[in-house]
Amino acid sequence: MHSDIHFLLHAHRSSELRREAAALRAVRPGMRHRVGWAMVELGLRLAQARPAPARAARTA
Repeated sequence: MHSDIHFLLHAHRSSELRREAAALRAVRPGMRHRVGWAMVELGLRLAQARPAPARAARTA
């Protein structure tokens, strides 16, 4: 494929992808924030100290 044609096709496709991405960002602006805070909450729950079991398992 000729380099000029390849460049033009690439430029056209990249502009299409940018338009599609902009349209998706406009639809749900807060989705990334909600998911981010859900991950923070999950991490905090996993990091909390758990009480030690009443009876620990013994190894031989």
